[in-house]
Amino acid sequence: MADTVREIERKYEAADGQKLPDLTKVSGVRTVVAEDPVVLDATYYDTDDRRLAAAGITLRRRTGGSDAGWHLKLPVAPGVRDEIQVPLADELPRRLTALVRSRTRDLPLVPQVRIVSDRAVRRLLAADGTPLAEVSVDHVTAHRLTAGAPTATWTEVEAELAPDQDETVLAAVGKKLRKAGLKPARSASKLARALTETGAAPPAELPRATGEDGTAAAVVLAYLTAQADALVRLDAAVRRDLPDSVHQMRVATRRTRSAFTSYRKVLDRTVTDPIGAELKWLAAELGVDRDREVLTERIRAGVEDLPRHLVTGPVRGRIRTWSTARRQGSRRHITAVLDSRRYLDLLAALDALLAAPPLRKAAAQPAADVLTAAIGKDFARVAALIDTALAEPAGGERSEAMHEARKRAKRARYAAELARPVLGKDAKSFVKDMTGLQELLGDHQDSVVARDALRDIAAQAAAAGESAFTYGVLYGREEARAADRERELPALWAEVSSPAVID
Repeated sequence: MADTVREIERKYEAADGQKLPDLTKVSGVRTVVAEDPVVLDATYYDTDDRRLAAAGITLRRRTGGSDAGWHLKLPVAPGVRDEIQVPLADELPRRLTALVRSRTRDLPLVPQVRIVSDRAVRRLLAADGTPLAEVSVDHVTAHRLTAGAPTATWTEVEAELAPDQDETVLAAVGKKLRKAGLKPARSASKLARALTETGAAPPAELPRATGEDGTAAAVVLAYLTAQADALVRLDAAVRRDLPDSVHQMRVATRRTRSAFTSYRKVLDRTVTDPIGAELKWLAAELGVDRDREVLTERIRAGVEDLPRHLVTGPVRGRIRTWSTARRQGSRRHITAVLDSRRYLDLLAALDALLAAPPLRKAAAQPAADVLTAAIGKDFARVAALIDTALAEPAGGERSEAMHEARKRAKRARYAAELARPVLGKDAKSFVKDMTGLQELLGDHQDSVVARDALRDIAAQAAAAGESAFTYGVLYGREEARAADRERELPALWAEVSSPAVID
């Protein structure tokens, strides 16, 4: 079983023989408890081109100390990492290698560096005995596991925040350490310093072409690179079931597909269309259950908003039964998708596109001209659909036109997000307008979907001999909500129908 610990620490360089200052003088610290020295022996694993090191990730097998075992450290923010711990074993734990598979792909993880640390720990306690932080002095010996590589030795000090404590504790400790002559470490981790001091070549980075400065290619490729990197980074978050991770990964796929479509004059569609189709597949697989969950929550919220006398029969149980019966996916299903050859091939295709982008003639043109024209075309498609919707009477055809307009508005919004580094405030304003339009149209479409679901639930309830009254009330409320959105559309559209970004 894996445990996860949020590690918040600061590292400092110390000269040999340098002593720690009196840490009881740190604000809030009453007692300093020295623990028995320990020897920590860690072997670090990576691909031969050190893809994990390039991403600031460490994977090690360590003996000694109270947390002996396999440790995977994933960066969260500067000085903050999530450490995922698995009990000690001889083999690389699959639960850890899976979390870095989007980076390692088919390359094996092999021992790269051995680091032995003679550690002396001091626990900093508040007046009531509450742990505030730990300060460790490590005498480090690092061996790169390559024939002929030199050995590196150094002394460093780590200050690590105790669970549930404020980072001001580390700031106070750091102030005291710096005043005593210690300097903030130049390397973010022992591994990074070991690689540098044993003469290892810099970790390999995936080739990325960004085009020439000021060109459309430069801006589009920079945006696509950010989305591809987000997919790889979010892989581990989705596998760990972190909040909102599936949604954010789907957004990255949508942004990439939208960029392919909006900027087809920059990148050749014969290359991007097949990748876009695979991105659509991935988004659909990730969303197998999310869309159902969102819909169920909308219906449940509607029930909770009703006066008690309008809720007749086992409504909440019936909604739960309906939702459970529609469940198609699971965490296991999503993990299987992320482990699939099809998914890895998609990541490889994105890397290949960014390494050797299939540029068209417009790619070399000034970015502002190309981006403005592309956004204008996207907006024209939104405008045509809105005009169609407003001309139709209430009903299915208007709803369909509004639904299509929502999708086009999202694409136009993404196109403008991409252009913000070039078009500035105009693009930012356009994004805001498209977001507002998208939200109105999205609420309307959600109402259409909810009404379909309520008809289905009502039919199941009736077949079971239950009252369908409440579902009819909910249906009527959703119908009224959709009508409200339709009445609001003309005024909202009038506000956004002349965006400055395409003037």
